[in-house]
Amino acid sequence: MKTTRQQQDATRRQILASAVDLMTRQGFDGTTMKDIARSAGIGDATIYKYFPTKDRIVLGYLDAVVQQALADTLQTPCFADYQLQEKLQRLTDAVLEGLLPDREFVTQVRALARRSPLTLLAEPLAARQALREAVTSFLEAAEAAGEIEPCDFKGMAGGLYTDYLAGVVSYWLADTSDEFADTAQLVDLSLGLLVQTLRSGLVNRALQLGGFVLRSQMARLAQHGGSLLGALQMTQRAMGSPPRTATAPAAPPKSNATRAPRKPRATTAAATPATPRRKKAA
Repeated sequence: MKTTRQQQDATRRQILASAVDLMTRQGFDGTTMKDIARSAGIGDATIYKYFPTKDRIVLGYLDAVVQQALADTLQTPCFADYQLQEKLQRLTDAVLEGLLPDREFVTQVRALARRSPLTLLAEPLAARQALREAVTSFLEAAEAAGEIEPCDFKGMAGGLYTDYLAGVVSYWLADTSDEFADTAQLVDLSLGLLVQTLRSGLVNRALQLGGFVLRSQMARLAQHGGSLLGALQMTQRAMGSPPRTATAPAAPPKSNATRAPRKPRATTAAATPATPRRKKAA
């Protein structure tokens, strides 16, 4: 019998809920895929149709929380009338609200990420792309309304928001203040500074200045071929790759000619011993 999309989504949610519950009580390493499958009420082999590994279950949890937070944010009444800082703050708060019921589990996820950071980066999260697109649209709306200066790096800023959000979550997990007041202040101050910077156009001007300096230096070096080649060779040497030197083609061997015997190398009377390194004083 073929399962419907609604049934598949329900099974997926049940797997995630069971995994969070078990891993919170038993730890990530102490929980097996078989444990999760039996707790979710599905066959031992069925779980692998949804998640091939425990790592993918963790990623699935994070993806679900962020997707739900983004949906809740966009459905906020009169959200289109919000200022840029208010939009970003509402989205950040929604993610933290989604993680709050599973805060102990999220602490384990952070420990897992520290132990093997590539584990959580090996698979792209659909939520990461959704966050990037959402923040980019926030910036575009603020730019169109004249709230911020024209921004040439909206796509990059959207991607950086995901890194910012990860930092906020780490701070929140370590926050022991009443009702996470310190985290609320951190989000308010950091986003306020970001919007103020975008409003002043400082980052854009800094990027334009950097581009002008780079172009002018390249133009100056291009006027002197030797200087440009020298700069490139120095860069190559600095990166540990010796520059290639042009060599003349080898002359063809002469017919009926005997090769001259090689001269023996001069040898010294005694080999010079290597200088031992001086041991540092303890």
